[in-house]
Amino acid sequence: MQSYDNLFYGRRPDLCEPAAMIPASNSTGAAAGRDLVLQVRDLQTHFRTGGGTVRAVDGVSFEIRAGSTLGIVGESGSGKSVTSLSIMRLIEAPGEIVGGEIIYRGRDLVKLREKEIRHLRGRSLCLVFQDPMSALNPVYKVGKQVAESLHAHASIGRQEAHARAVDLLRQVGIPDPERCANEYPHRLSGGMRQRVTIAMAMANTPDLLILDEPTTALDVTIQAQILDLVKGLPDATVLLITHDIGVVREMCDEVVVMYGGRVMERGTVAQVTEEPQHPYTQGLLDSIPHGGMRGQRLRAISGSVPSPLNMPKGCPFSPRCPRAMDICATKPVLKETGDGRAIACWLTEES
Repeated sequence: MQSYDNLFYGRRPDLCEPAAMIPASNSTGAAAGRDLVLQVRDLQTHFRTGGGTVRAVDGVSFEIRAGSTLGIVGESGSGKSVTSLSIMRLIEAPGEIVGGEIIYRGRDLVKLREKEIRHLRGRSLCLVFQDPMSALNPVYKVGKQVAESLHAHASIGRQEAHARAVDLLRQVGIPDPERCANEYPHRLSGGMRQRVTIAMAMANTPDLLILDEPTTALDVTIQAQILDLVKGLPDATVLLITHDIGVVREMCDEVVVMYGGRVMERGTVAQVTEEPQHPYTQGLLDSIPHGGMRGQRLRAISGSVPSPLNMPKGCPFSPRCPRAMDICATKPVLKETGDGRAIACWLTEES
């Protein structure tokens, strides 16, 4: 999607450097009393194409408190990754943030000049991509790329930066980190490459870390290792993007369920995963296999995600919803329920 000159962890360390991660405490009560790190308010990111306007993010709102982990879950095409790119101000033409606010520590990132947002990327905000092979520059050795992330925001010598890079690789569980530092990315396995991006993310310990599908394309054993690694890292504030609601259960304090560029449901992990209110959330949970299903067919959400150029005018999930009503042709508003949960569904209005 982007040239290597624009990669975060390659030849442009000024664009984004790394951060640290957070263990999931699931202590939502404690999190509620913490300072707000990020507030996303009615975010709208559109892509203008020859076929029409794609409303990839269409009025998304949520907030993240210090020391907590917020998960964004949904199928491919729901707008999760575009939301993360919008927060980092990395939307490229023909995309554009056309409305809303992204408030970081009282500053609206949407209004910042490019020089100002570059100063925050890597030092305060960082995004780790789902595909580490694309995030790493293939023509530079791993140790050099980790060291570059240190050079970008700190006055540090070459030898000291290399030693620090090796130490970071050791911290993320890479065996023989000295040898790994002298390897090119293609010489490493997918799990090792992901650990390298996490090491880079630890380098400057930013305020907010965004993880975009950190276990995608990894086998189950390596996925578990990566998640354990994330949970064991020093405390930080994390936005975790995933399509796996099981990962959300394990890692997050709160969760946002997205579909068609909109928020369908938002609340604590316990609220959303144990007592889902939106039919889409219920469908996601029903599609997860469990031990009591031996010999039974796995329930799946019928149909497929509609084309972003031809989204339904009302609730985007209505064509696939088993409980759709005539009123679903009108767009539902995301409403607070009074217990910290918010739902965008006409069924909750009827009940």
